[in-house]
Amino acid sequence: MHRDIKPENLLLDIFGNIKLADFGWSAHTPSDKRKTMCGTLDYLPPEMIEGRHYNNYVDIWCLGVLCYEFLVGKPPFESPDTNTTYNRIKSVNVHYPSCVPSGAKDLISKVRYTLKYK
Repeated sequence: MHRDIKPENLLLDIFGNIKLADFGWSAHTPSDKRKTMCGTLDYLPPEMIEGRHYNNYVDIWCLGVLCYEFLVGKPPFESPDTNTTYNRIKSVNVHYPSCVPSGAKDLISKVRYTLKYK
């Protein structure tokens, strides 16, 4: 479990392959359930913020946040202060600008659903 997937931790090699970097928050243990709150604010899943146990699906959540950010130019829950960002993440209420294609909305919503029900 990486637990800090964000644009700054994605690198491209000379062949254009994506490499994942910064494994400072990663965990590889026999138990697949964790409870530590860690990572970057805009990418935290609701389970971490609420202090619930989570598993490797938190990385899938981050991929959904990344997809949104790559399409829109900013994370879906970004706000001027931490508490508002926490509340936006917990409500999982995503606003899609009209420029986001319906297929992308569908993908992002399915990523959210995957985490919420695991």
